[in-house]
Amino acid sequence: MNDSARQATRIDDIQGRLDPWLLAVVLALSSLGLVMVGSSSISQHPDPFHYLTRHLVFLAGGLVLAVWATRIELRTVERYNQLMLLACFVLLLLVFVPGLGVSVKGAHRWINVGVSNFQVVEAVKVLFIIWLASYLVRFRDEVNATWIAMLKPLVVVAALVGLLLLQPDFGSSSLLLAITAGLLVLGGVNMPRMFLPVLIGLPALAFIAVLEPYRMRRLTSFMDPWADPFNSGYQLTNALMAAGRGEWLGVGLGSSIQKLSYLPEAHTDFILAVIAEELGFVGVCAIIALYAVLVGRAFWIGLQCVEMRRHFSAYLAFGIALWIGLQSFVSIGVNLGLLPTKGLTLPLISSGGSSVLMTCAAMGLLLRVSYELERAKRQMARLRGDAARESVHAEPAVSAGGRPHHVAGPTSASAPNPPAAAPVFARKRADAGRGTSRLQQRIERTLGGMA
Repeated sequence: MNDSARQATRIDDIQGRLDPWLLAVVLALSSLGLVMVGSSSISQHPDPFHYLTRHLVFLAGGLVLAVWATRIELRTVERYNQLMLLACFVLLLLVFVPGLGVSVKGAHRWINVGVSNFQVVEAVKVLFIIWLASYLVRFRDEVNATWIAMLKPLVVVAALVGLLLLQPDFGSSSLLLAITAGLLVLGGVNMPRMFLPVLIGLPALAFIAVLEPYRMRRLTSFMDPWADPFNSGYQLTNALMAAGRGEWLGVGLGSSIQKLSYLPEAHTDFILAVIAEELGFVGVCAIIALYAVLVGRAFWIGLQCVEMRRHFSAYLAFGIALWIGLQSFVSIGVNLGLLPTKGLTLPLISSGGSSVLMTCAAMGLLLRVSYELERAKRQMARLRGDAARESVHAEPAVSAGGRPHHVAGPTSASAPNPPAAAPVFARKRADAGRGTSRLQQRIERTLGGMA
């Protein structure tokens, strides 16, 4: 085996490391969610431990998916991006298939998978982010330069939103649109061109929101929930009473009154209201801080990927960060009366099999991004170290006068046999610099202060 092959083997043997901050905050949120699901669901079923047991089962399944995701090379994930987009449309159509789709309270959002119902939009969020990340890598220059490249992902997400509105699911539709817009901005889209879709899309969303009477009732009840506290404002008034009763330190774990059949969906959509009642203002601030660390760390990892020219990893990290950040913001805002009621769970905390499974899978992908980023850093450090050592230990030559002198290092044009590390390192640097485009420029402008 020659020196170049031996060096390549050493580089390939270098392993990465899962980001400890990400791992810690994911475990903290999952553990807190387990405790609060057990506390908030006591009165939701004749068996007080029914939802706790169910949540444990799905959390175990989510752990399996997360571990599996951390062991898949991201280049393999990227390779199947087109199939993932196709899967998005197939899944959203399956809910309308008789015998397979399941209707709950007039909404067709679930499919029957035998042991449980699965809400397909949770999988669509992950699959669509992967496809969009791959698309922005393949067309990162065109997205800024041409209308067609910018409009293609908007047309795709509009088609997905159309299927979601047929279910209907306005909350997830808005979330997908926001994630798409955020990734396009981070991907370097021409901002003046982006204004036109925004100017068309926002009035269209507003019209759709007021088109259905139940959405209009949610909006009016949000503005003044106490005007009809026993009908349209029932959920929000009970959530606000729970939050007010918790005060600073809460009434104590397990001591909530509102969860005793007063607060609807206490273990899912309105679990934060129970947390506010039992753990108080301090508990709510702790949860917000955990989400801030999770989202901030994901953006920081994405920024590091940009610097390493790992564009797909960067977009994937940014997409997951936008998803978790926006969904947690909406859920917290709904529970505290800051936003109209939407059927979005609190990631990693709320009960819900589909949400738990797919959020854990997304966390596994995010951890994989951190693993490959750390591996790339260590490999680059090894290449630089090998090149430096080869330069220092270059064999001396003997001059005509018999006095030894050193041959120039690997960067010198006079070296007849440059070290083996030099061409490998040069190829790595050349590959890293190829196709940098506008991604780094846009990220450095918008997120450079976080580094």
